[in-house]
Amino acid sequence: MTTQEVLQELALYGSEQTKKVFRKHGAREPFYGVKVADLRKLQKKLKKNSQLAEELYNTGNSDAMYLAGLIADPSLMSKEQLQRWVDKAYWYMLSEHTVANVTADSPWGYELALKWIKADKEQVVAAGWATLSGIVSVKEDETLNLSVLKQLLQRVEKDIHQAPNRVRYTMNNFVIALGCYVSGLTEMAKKTAGKIGAVHVNMGETACKVPQALAYIEKVEGMNRIGKKRKSAQGN
Repeated sequence: MTTQEVLQELALYGSEQTKKVFRKHGAREPFYGVKVADLRKLQKKLKKNSQLAEELYNTGNSDAMYLAGLIADPSLMSKEQLQRWVDKAYWYMLSEHTVANVTADSPWGYELALKWIKADKEQVVAAGWATLSGIVSVKEDETLNLSVLKQLLQRVEKDIHQAPNRVRYTMNNFVIALGCYVSGLTEMAKKTAGKIGAVHVNMGETACKVPQALAYIEKVEGMNRIGKKRKSAQGN
């Protein structure tokens, strides 16, 4: 399918009700309001297509940009391309999901995540922390730099309550990810979660809530799922 053909199909899947919901979360025109479940249907049809993914992302249409992240091949993404993507990611579905997931599965994930968490732009910093969460969820523990991850946990404990809004959310998720996916850091993550306590994030006109990190980790622990890795951050 061509980019125009994909856009036409996205328009058919779109709905005003979904647009209304997404708008409350931060989406802005142009977009059709396509549910993620329907984007997954298109993903199965299109499969991996890096060229189409780049073209869709460059349209600036939020639905097309999210779909681009589902069909992109992370192994073929360059650092420059990922940087362009994060710079264009204007709301959290793009920065913390689309860009973060593709980057976490790419060869440049760790390098870019550490760069992004030092950025000045809130969405880029949030993308960096979300990328780190994706990395620890898929990479085997022996390939991770546990010393650096411990330092990042200490940084979260120190900075989270003064961090920008979406950064607070992704920092909290990072504590959860470490506690759930890296068994050697579960206890440290739980201690950090206990110290930071409730994390307050402005979720706009939505019913979304911030997960309580300690309770979340303990729930996964009770299910005997600590250290169970995902196949990919993209979820493919």
